[in-house]
Amino acid sequence: MWAVSDDALLAGLATGDSDAAAAFVSRFQRRVYGLARTITGDDRLAEDVAQEALLRAWRHAAAFDPRRGSVTTWLLTITRNLAIDAMRVRRPVSWDPGALAALDLVSADRGPDVEVILEDDAIRLRAALGQLPEEQRRAVVLAGLCGFSGREVSEVERIPLGTAKTRIRSGLLRLRAVLAVEERAEDS
Repeated sequence: MWAVSDDALLAGLATGDSDAAAAFVSRFQRRVYGLARTITGDDRLAEDVAQEALLRAWRHAAAFDPRRGSVTTWLLTITRNLAIDAMRVRRPVSWDPGALAALDLVSADRGPDVEVILEDDAIRLRAALGQLPEEQRRAVVLAGLCGFSGREVSEVERIPLGTAKTRIRSGLLRLRAVLAVEERAEDS
């Protein structure tokens, strides 16, 4: 089975031949994964894209037309399109929410009186964020500082949407309570 042409392997795949399917995957999996990895830059996403590309090749093997191109070109085109679609859906995150929470929020463009107030607020906010549980802190930073929606937080954190929304809401309520206690203590 290993010495047969790509077209013959694809024809065997179309008929449901398990040996042809195993040989097809073995022959193309590295190229498919490599292309997906090159486009996505993410090992896990590339694995998902490669799996979906091979699955689509299996589902649509009977529709392959050799007059339009080679099996390799056809399969890599499927892979390329899936990888591009995956990148469009995915919102890249190139920062750590913990690092964002620790950012210096003071700017040199303001007067000294505003600088002092903002520095105090930034210190209070960092301290209050530090009192939140890690998962709530990450959700609040992603939603509040990065502007992510609940759905985007769920995707970044790889948690259900309801859990993401609960973490954001609970974190914000806890943050408000911590800041209110500090404000009351300052007023006393």
